[in-house]
Amino acid sequence: MSLAICSLKWEAARTGAQKITYDSDGYHLVRFPYVTGDEQYDRWNMHDPAKGGTAASKFPDPRSGLIWPSHDGWGVLSALVFWEADAAGLEYRARFVRDPLDLTTKYNSTATTDCAPTRGGQYRSYMWQMFVHPGTPLGLKVSVRGAGDKKIPTPMMLAEFKLAIHTDVKVP
Repeated sequence: MSLAICSLKWEAARTGAQKITYDSDGYHLVRFPYVTGDEQYDRWNMHDPAKGGTAASKFPDPRSGLIWPSHDGWGVLSALVFWEADAAGLEYRARFVRDPLDLTTKYNSTATTDCAPTRGGQYRSYMWQMFVHPGTPLGLKVSVRGAGDKKIPTPMMLAEFKLAIHTDVKVP
């Protein structure tokens, strides 16, 4: 079975802090630089700055948070997020979203996960599987919430977002 893979990585230590801004859904779309190497892999141009607009996207604009699947197929999405220690954070959330910017097929979130904080930094990994299509971009959205569902702009230290598309899905 063949795979088409896109692997994105962002690190505060390399590109500076990512400003956490919450969209109307209460989540932040994680942005990724347009580079290759060091866990970044995009031979199929799924993280192409030319896609989704009339002008090229530039990190850290919202479109830099999108993966555009190169094939129809069974997508395995995975993510990793490291947050700085924050005593105010009561709940850490993440979700995978089809068309998070409403560019093509309409916002559709799936696999929302939430968890309580642990002592020290917050280190989370996520995984979900679903059918993916070239015309529908994907994004990783995160949120840190305190008492009264208040959104807290807790600094991230690292984020990774990966898509592996099984392109040869068998049918009966």
